[in-house]
Amino acid sequence: MRVLLVGAGGVGTAVTRIAARRDFLTHMVVADYDPARAEAAVAALGEQENRFSAHRLDASDEAAVRRLLTEENCDVLLNATDPRFVMPLFNAALAAGAHYVDMAMSLSVPHPAAPYEQCGVKLGDEQFALAEAWEEADRLALVGMGVEPGLSDVFARYAADELFDEIEELGVRDGAHLTVEGYDFAPSFSIWTTIEECLNPPVVYEKDRGWFTTAPFSEPEVFDFPEGIGPVECVNVEHEEVLLMPRWVDARRVTFKYGLGDDFIAKLKTLRDLGLDSTAKVTVPGADGPVRVSPRDVVAACLPDPATLGDRMRGKTCAGTWVKGTKDGAPREVYLYHVVDNEWTMREYGSQAVVWQTALNPVIALELIADGTWKASGVLGPEALPPRPFLDLLGAYGSPWGLREEQRH
Repeated sequence: MRVLLVGAGGVGTAVTRIAARRDFLTHMVVADYDPARAEAAVAALGEQENRFSAHRLDASDEAAVRRLLTEENCDVLLNATDPRFVMPLFNAALAAGAHYVDMAMSLSVPHPAAPYEQCGVKLGDEQFALAEAWEEADRLALVGMGVEPGLSDVFARYAADELFDEIEELGVRDGAHLTVEGYDFAPSFSIWTTIEECLNPPVVYEKDRGWFTTAPFSEPEVFDFPEGIGPVECVNVEHEEVLLMPRWVDARRVTFKYGLGDDFIAKLKTLRDLGLDSTAKVTVPGADGPVRVSPRDVVAACLPDPATLGDRMRGKTCAGTWVKGTKDGAPREVYLYHVVDNEWTMREYGSQAVVWQTALNPVIALELIADGTWKASGVLGPEALPPRPFLDLLGAYGSPWGLREEQRH
């Protein structure tokens, strides 16, 4: 398999380090707007690794992406950029006749009149609108294939297939006890994406109501995470799983809650109150004249690059899917989860835990596509494909998943 990887930030670099250990990969073109980042990702693999090459590429230039896919004869485009670039990359892959994999879907737009009650444009709507074109091209666009969304969706499919007869609720729950030495505020993932997820109206799904929205940080609950992480307060956040799971898994309710913490929430609210979450460009005086910049891009530029924080990070992160329902007539609750220790990922891969955990899953998906285990066409989420081969490969990659039976609430 020949892969065009677009984006050589923390997640993209971790992708190269994971994929370099697997035989399914014939060649990976590592492309980034900053050629130095792409070159650094390739150079870090060592001179003996000749299956990787670096290129400069503007992810917003659909024609340039299409040309590179064609020139390099790539089978698939793996999108490791932020969600702003989903659609040009998605469209370029379709035009070039390549498969497509991403970890975050096309952006939402809040409802203009009732943002905390009704959905406007939902995450992924732009991509699903082109599903028929992908089917006609006999190509697969596998969307939301990171850890959350991604592995959490695989867990949902597995629970429906093997653990439950009826599902009352699929509840994705994400928590950690990571700390970053020397920083009071240093997000472990892209602040651009974090702001987008956390300040947009969260989406909830109910079978008799469909998709609807609530206020940011609503419905707080304390969830007890495994492997020493312990209780973390989680709140509703906009996330792709709620838009993906109901399409292929029968459940009466689907939610996504993220463990943010009061301090993190307060800082996000301050960014919103000051207008620093905005992506609309404003004019700022400069020594050489006025410049146009996005406030959110300024915030991102002022914070440390999450990919560089690994040596300062301590602790574990957990992604998982809590499932409530019945099996053989009896009530059942389980938590299917994946825990990653930052000390282990830094020692084994030189990548911090959050970006490594995200990068692991699209690489596994690429391997399943390459060997024909996952063979489909159209625009699909991970829960549309067989879960067991994916979960088995997690163990083969050295990072197995877990299952905890829960006490009935």
